[in-house]
Amino acid sequence: MEDTTHEPLELIDRVAAIDIAKTGLVACVRVPHEERPDRRRQEVREYSTLMSSLLALADWLRCQEVTLVAMEATSEYWKPVYYLLEAEGFTCWLLNAKHVKNVPGRPKTDKLDAVWLAKVVERGMCRPSLVHPKPIRQLRDLTRYRRTLVRERTREKQRVEKLLEDAQIKLSSVISDVFGVSGRQMLASLINGERDPRVLAQMARGAMRAKISLLEEALRGHFTDEHAFLAQMMVERIDDLTAKVEQVSARIADRIAPYAAAVAQLDEITGVGAIAAQEIIAEIGVDMSRFPTAAHLVSWAKFAPIDKNSARRKKGGSTGKGNPWIAATVGEIVATTSRSNTFLGERYRRLARRRGRKRAIVAIGNSVLTVIWHLLSNPEARFTDLGPDFYQSRLATQRRERDLVRQLEHLTGKKVTLQPAA
Repeated sequence: MEDTTHEPLELIDRVAAIDIAKTGLVACVRVPHEERPDRRRQEVREYSTLMSSLLALADWLRCQEVTLVAMEATSEYWKPVYYLLEAEGFTCWLLNAKHVKNVPGRPKTDKLDAVWLAKVVERGMCRPSLVHPKPIRQLRDLTRYRRTLVRERTREKQRVEKLLEDAQIKLSSVISDVFGVSGRQMLASLINGERDPRVLAQMARGAMRAKISLLEEALRGHFTDEHAFLAQMMVERIDDLTAKVEQVSARIADRIAPYAAAVAQLDEITGVGAIAAQEIIAEIGVDMSRFPTAAHLVSWAKFAPIDKNSARRKKGGSTGKGNPWIAATVGEIVATTSRSNTFLGERYRRLARRRGRKRAIVAIGNSVLTVIWHLLSNPEARFTDLGPDFYQSRLATQRRERDLVRQLEHLTGKKVTLQPAA
């Protein structure tokens, strides 16, 4: 007869769980019972999310000798509670709401949610989500705001191009960058009242001088004073956003200084520049012990397709919804890499031909994150490109080896097995 005895469940002795809303929270503390060692005692209290109330919460948890505080990731409301309790010396866990769902059919209230969360945590039935230390969080806020400013500046530039199209100024059809040196000078002259296309075309610089006649035709439109007014407002906003981007970049340079070695490591990867390296460190940190393997990092970033098979039918291979900021950075790296004459560039083109561009982007993003994990895991590691001919040379070697083995087997009538040389 099979032995069905089990070891007793090891509980976390003193745990607290918090159900957080915008204006208030419910905290449940579960600790050992003073008179009955086999029982647990729980107490539930409500607090507001104002500073004085949160400090009172911290004092109560300290009096209860709580060693672990858990809370769900509810919008942005968890952050002030988490950061304050962390500063007060408590070990805090942020939990994914999907991982701690209540049992279906039970009533749902804030109090019951807090009690359920405390029971789940004390039994070790959940894992904490990734929350970076304060220096990385501050760096992340800066890099995200810089990307937001750059996106807004790009939208404003697109508005200028739409305005020029409305005025039949086809400048963007002739020059690649309307906001380059030549384009900005032509745009400024249009705003200041110059309408002669021949005069405007003569402002071209460098290689654009060869397009003078084409520029004259492109600048022959009906640019009015109303167009000039709107263009002036848009250009001023673009310049203002550019100045703010530079200010934020200077601040980021100060905050990233302790991680200069990691930035230099990542900068060696094909397609990764200084800005992308800063954004990667801000999003994933430099402590790779939080990700046991490179596959864990790739899965966390949602660059690993989820395999769903049932009854011999494949039900899609979506990667799921991950961190949009790291996805944007990795996507830009892949876009740059895809045009390079490197191993990753050649791998992208091979996959794009066979599987399509979308799958190739995910695959190369997977490879980039794997390289990043290995570099950050070992400060001494350096990136080495395998070269664009890696696949071809390896395939040629394998074919040559296979042909020679077949010839030898045909000659001797014996089975040939290859072994590594001493």
